[in-house]
Amino acid sequence: MRFDLTENRFVDTDTDTGADAWAVIGADRALRWSELAAEALAWCETARAQGFGADVPVILRGHKEAAFFVAMVGALLLGAPFVPLDTIYPDERMRRIAHELGATTYYDAGKGRFAALRAGEDEDEDEDEDEDEDEGAKLTRASSVAGVADAAGSSGVAGAADAPSPLNETGLAYVLFTSGTTGTPKGVQIGRESVQALVEWMAADFALGTAPVFLNQAPFSFDLSMYEVFGTLALGGTIVLASRALCAQGGVLLETLAKHHVTTWVSTPSFAQQQLLAPQFSSEGLTSLRTFLFCGEVLPVTLAKQLRQRFPAVQIINTYGPTEATVATTWIVVDDAVLAQHPRLPIGRPKRDSQVFVDDGELCIAGPHVMRGYLNRNDLNATRMFSHGGQRAFRTGDLGAVDADGLLFCQGRIDDQVKVGGYRIELLEIDAALRALPGVPGAAAVPLRRPDGSVARIVAFVETGHDTTRLPDHLHDWKALLAARLPSYMIPSELLGCRALPVSVNFKIDRTQLAQDYRSAHLKA
Repeated sequence: MRFDLTENRFVDTDTDTGADAWAVIGADRALRWSELAAEALAWCETARAQGFGADVPVILRGHKEAAFFVAMVGALLLGAPFVPLDTIYPDERMRRIAHELGATTYYDAGKGRFAALRAGEDEDEDEDEDEDEDEGAKLTRASSVAGVADAAGSSGVAGAADAPSPLNETGLAYVLFTSGTTGTPKGVQIGRESVQALVEWMAADFALGTAPVFLNQAPFSFDLSMYEVFGTLALGGTIVLASRALCAQGGVLLETLAKHHVTTWVSTPSFAQQQLLAPQFSSEGLTSLRTFLFCGEVLPVTLAKQLRQRFPAVQIINTYGPTEATVATTWIVVDDAVLAQHPRLPIGRPKRDSQVFVDDGELCIAGPHVMRGYLNRNDLNATRMFSHGGQRAFRTGDLGAVDADGLLFCQGRIDDQVKVGGYRIELLEIDAALRALPGVPGAAAVPLRRPDGSVARIVAFVETGHDTTRLPDHLHDWKALLAARLPSYMIPSELLGCRALPVSVNFKIDRTQLAQDYRSAHLKA
């Protein structure tokens, strides 16, 4: 079986197993395709009783439960855009999102029922908060601001009045909230036509085979996971939901993936980098693996080369794109020829039926996969969205370039560009030079800012596998080595070791945490 995204229904396929094939391997239980279809239809009826329907957004909260996947499919059947929210985010974030949607009810995938959001403090407080307050600081105030309760008491059934009103945008598949620079989440509205464009691209160009089995490691609130969600549905495959607890057990995780014959590894490069410590992370340990599908951050050449050594027959697909462009918008197959030619990997070429171009140094995207706009943010829509060739277009905020062969390169964020002593500096360029040092698997440059936000200087961290900040002996002349690649004003003032680079919930390098670690170490000294 598979799910037809154009007709919003389950359809039979010609595969041998059909409805008896596994659809979802959850953290709690597994579902065959026939069971997924039955539970999704039942979820639909329950949601209708809550007042949800076409174009009425529904918040889904949980973490890797089979019921979370069921609810996403049920929402698609219902025509209701789903709003995924992982349990790693506290109630305060859900309250903010619910406020944007006008929602008072959400679906709790862990408990398998709808629940009501308790009224918190006056919503007007949002307008009075310090916009420079750290995102984490705002979210940790959840316990004093918001809570949850069963919808309509112990019955777990709420009335239709608890559902929000339909959105102005119709025909959306999902609304995904991303963190804003001021800590206020922004709702990215993705249409069903954009999701259809995503799966058509995956089916036509990724060579994933019949009924692929996907690793799902990213939280459903991270748009990278939509590769696996919609790839599974459209291609009649299987999704293996890897919980945080499972991912923390590297060897057990890999044994689980081998047991379920995972064919398609989807993650950020940082998550794959962490697995290199396990010897079973190899073609011998994962015999069914056919594809690495990366997105979300830069794929280092060093990591790609290590993967080529361990998995010589597995294709590596590197993709690029913001949440606003339905997961990704460019792609490249990283083989030995590409690695030999490029010291820093390109992001590739535009996906079919889309355009990616550079306008005044900024990467811009046009096509049916571009979002419908930010929810309730006409100010941002006016500055970030435009029309290009009769299609929706988006200004990414990423610096970009195109080489003579038409290959696209992402050169960092416009707003991550720092200035020191009057010189403009891209942190990613320093990262690349650091990773070229001998024996350095991972590295990150970290700007240290003054109270006014200006950059006082840049320090850097390299992974050593040890808890001390002391560098290994072979890096004693690191400044001289960097001077061969970088101008003097780009060389960090200090280089420190760390066991491993910290990553965010979405497994991206957390430079803010590194800056805090640096300050803490110097306060103790």
